[in-house]
Amino acid sequence: MYIYDNIGLVIIIYEFNGVNMNYIKNIIKYGEAETIYEKKKYKSQNPNLRILFWETTLRCNALCKHCGSRAGEKNKYNDELTTDEIKQCFKTISQKMDSSKIFLNITGGEPLLREDLFDVMKYAKNLGFGWSMTTNGTLIDSNMVAKLKEAGLTSVSISIDGTEHTHDEFRGVKGYYNKSINAIKLLRDANFLDVLQITTVVNKNNINELEDLYKIISDLHVDSWRIMNIDPIGRARDNKDLELDKDEYKYLIHFIEQKRKKSKFDVTSACTHYFGIKHEKETRCYMFQCIAGTEVGSILYNGDIFVCPNVERRPELIQGNIRKDDFCDIWKNKFEIFRDLDRYKKCKECNECEDAKYCLGESLHTWNFDENKPNICMNKILNT
Repeated sequence: MYIYDNIGLVIIIYEFNGVNMNYIKNIIKYGEAETIYEKKKYKSQNPNLRILFWETTLRCNALCKHCGSRAGEKNKYNDELTTDEIKQCFKTISQKMDSSKIFLNITGGEPLLREDLFDVMKYAKNLGFGWSMTTNGTLIDSNMVAKLKEAGLTSVSISIDGTEHTHDEFRGVKGYYNKSINAIKLLRDANFLDVLQITTVVNKNNINELEDLYKIISDLHVDSWRIMNIDPIGRARDNKDLELDKDEYKYLIHFIEQKRKKSKFDVTSACTHYFGIKHEKETRCYMFQCIAGTEVGSILYNGDIFVCPNVERRPELIQGNIRKDDFCDIWKNKFEIFRDLDRYKKCKECNECEDAKYCLGESLHTWNFDENKPNICMNKILNT
């Protein structure tokens, strides 16, 4: 019997009575995890920017209960980058890096609230950047679909966080579910995107609606359904009653694993957590690694140079600002704290975990920088 793994090795396994194929499968996964760890060590010394977030604004027409950046709060509207400032930054990056190998992920707030968005993104496209966008979809109409196509949008993720009442309550505005569904249909029918994705943040109020959502999303004929649990960041810290319990986490992972086996479209967990070897590559097509600071950077709404926008925005973590610093120089010469693979060793429990070097202390966005430990350990939740 031959099993081929995704790093090109052929492993020959002789079948005999009593062989536990899951055991063999886990051995293969551990081998891949070792390879990824070695690559991570290399990347920590040789960072290569592949994904650049531009947080266009913290203005938002919703007030979502989980928002990691607490968008929509009026005290955060000031000091947005101007059109010229962000264009100049993109131009400088394209002159010093290969823009064709850097993908811009446009986020907010709600990015479509920026009136100059199409102008900026057409400019970025002409510099060689590809780009995608995360949006609530409520502002998308036929006219906007045409503008997005002209500006070179290649993929989009729209949030659907439950059936109609549940979604609207979670997003804070009545009627937004129907607007988001309509946006998905308009983009689907326009047929110009490489990927049309729906993202769902699973919480206490919608976990029992996953089967209903699966049917709804199947009927929409999208390319991908990205599912993530609500994490204790941003406004979710104010809504701890929405966090899942251990049994609900296990149900969620089982649900994703089962749907992946039969769905005609991609059902995938987000990149946000290490699930333990047993579940790695069962809920998504790749194994966990947090690439914040080695392959992922961001420009925040006010020009701050950062990693993933969901990481806690502590002053000591901000690496610079494009109004006074060259992004490429900062990327090359700073970001040390995010490239430290020994972060997990500050946590006694992490340091004693047999999977420590595969997890490396979980994702940065859930790392507790005050207590030097992860705020959530999915490996422990799912496998103990």
